[in-house]
Amino acid sequence: MTDQRAKEIHYPCNYSDGNFNIAIDIGGSLAKVVFSPYGSERLMFHTIETEHIDKFIRLLHSIVENYHSGEYSTTRILATGGGAYKFHELLQEEFSAINAIVRLDEMECLIKGLDAFIHEVPDEVFTYNDQDGAKNVTLPRDATDPASIYPYLLVNIGSGVSILKVDEPGQFKRVGGSSLGGGTLWGLLSLITGAQTYDQMLDWAHVGDNTNVDMLVGDIYGTDYNKIGLKSSNIASSFGKVFQKRRNSVTSNRPRSSSTASNNIALTTSQTDIALRNKKFKNPDVCKSLLFAISNNIGQIAYLQAKIHNVQNIYFGGSYIRGHLTTMNTLSFAIDFWSQGNKQAFFLKHEGYLGAMGAFLSA
Repeated sequence: MTDQRAKEIHYPCNYSDGNFNIAIDIGGSLAKVVFSPYGSERLMFHTIETEHIDKFIRLLHSIVENYHSGEYSTTRILATGGGAYKFHELLQEEFSAINAIVRLDEMECLIKGLDAFIHEVPDEVFTYNDQDGAKNVTLPRDATDPASIYPYLLVNIGSGVSILKVDEPGQFKRVGGSSLGGGTLWGLLSLITGAQTYDQMLDWAHVGDNTNVDMLVGDIYGTDYNKIGLKSSNIASSFGKVFQKRRNSVTSNRPRSSSTASNNIALTTSQTDIALRNKKFKNPDVCKSLLFAISNNIGQIAYLQAKIHNVQNIYFGGSYIRGHLTTMNTLSFAIDFWSQGNKQAFFLKHEGYLGAMGAFLSA
């Protein structure tokens, strides 16, 4: 079950240049928009899946119509993310009457947005684990003492993963990443389960039982492996039980006769596999297993980068998280486990809007 984030927050905005600014961040999986109704002190947030780009374009038109009286000539679009380039011609065609379409660097916008959220928006940053729940974090905001704030890591999880080390405002570098991110989870689960939306997969993962799919330390040892600090409940092999169960089921149902029977088995293997998969493995269990696998992998990579670069604070952002409790708990567990309790994972209530927020502030 996903956590629905606030669609608007209080945030004083400056429209001294007379433009109505709409900031967009079009990623590989999701398109985000941040804007402030003219003359207000509110920031508003919306998200649509990138594959429905036409729907996103209609959303932008409705924002101009409903919040700026259809005044395209004084509207400006501030665009970041890969889609700012991929869909640039479409944006120019759809919004030929607006003041300007400005393309901005994705990584610079991410950091600008993150700095604003963690240092200017109250109660934005929090920690989470299943035992303690969510706890707001009060961060130092003394700009005269950069050592109290920097350096930190941003682990931005979208379709893929980018890890950025931020040394001071506007000063950062990409130190690592992974191609195994939200796009991986979405792609594999849509193939395996037939789920139609990312939120459906997250809802399934919330109620699933990964122990029906994953091989645990206890499945191998029958107990904890205390010598190396592994509990019986720790995952030893993601999806480790799948092959065992499928192989045993196929063997027990296999005819023991002629080569003709063997040929028949070969011809019907794909149908048998599908039937076994549907019979033995439930979609929620598969969703939770893969969510654990990818989240644990990201958490371990993040910890290793923090250790290499001697960074204490690790912020997780990007639309992969979606306020999903299981995801946050897994990332928190990974950081705590690998750092032996010396480091902590920090989350943001608007983690998916860092790039769009940075683009908005660039105005």
